[in-house]
Amino acid sequence: MTEQKKSLTLPFKLNLNTILTVGLVITSFVVRSLYTKIQYLEKNIPTQIAAQAVVPQQENQPAEQAPSGKIKDVSNDERIRGNKNAKVTLVEYSDFECPFCKRFHPTTQELMKTYGDKIRLVFRDYPLPFHQNAQKEAEAGRCIAELGGSDAFWNYADKIFEQTTTNGTGFALTDLGPLATEVGVNQQSFQQCLDTGKYTKAVKDEMADGNAAGVNGTPTTFVIDSNGKTQMLVGAQPVDAFKTVIDQILK
Repeated sequence: MTEQKKSLTLPFKLNLNTILTVGLVITSFVVRSLYTKIQYLEKNIPTQIAAQAVVPQQENQPAEQAPSGKIKDVSNDERIRGNKNAKVTLVEYSDFECPFCKRFHPTTQELMKTYGDKIRLVFRDYPLPFHQNAQKEAEAGRCIAELGGSDAFWNYADKIFEQTTTNGTGFALTDLGPLATEVGVNQQSFQQCLDTGKYTKAVKDEMADGNAAGVNGTPTTFVIDSNGKTQMLVGAQPVDAFKTVIDQILK
């Protein structure tokens, strides 16, 4: 009887060990697969997001391109930096939380210093949907322009790009009120304008205008001469790329 029990028990133990071994092998395979997939996603997602934020600049690709649609005409009540009657107009579609826009902002400042009254810069909103604070920061800029004028707005834009760490929440929305005061705007009036969503639709409409002109990332800048001829420069192009286009117009 004892021998018979042994002969029945031994195969059962062997089968159980085999099952456990196979289970461990499968589990190990699944874990390794998940680890590999996580590594791939961590490595590639930032690149995919950056590609949405700005069209990649390819080697040997011309800096300037023809716009794929008609850009909305510039009106004198827009946020304009520089001489409103300048021969050359730069219309920039921008996002206050875009790292490429932050990198590009000093380029626009340098161009304004270099060309003085010969050029003007127009700021237009294009807050990307995956930048959490960008929409409200765009609305805040419009509230400041309404309450403090163009100079207050440009002071606001300079400070935002200087202080934000970008990528969505680089400048806290709770700091917008104090910043409004810093640029000379009544904080209570500013907060009321922002909280009511007065300019929510205007920002979205400006994005739609940009889309119609061929904008699909930020920054995108249109260089327009006095005859209305327009060239589009995509991305945080270096200052020399703009000088080439502007010098050609001015000569």
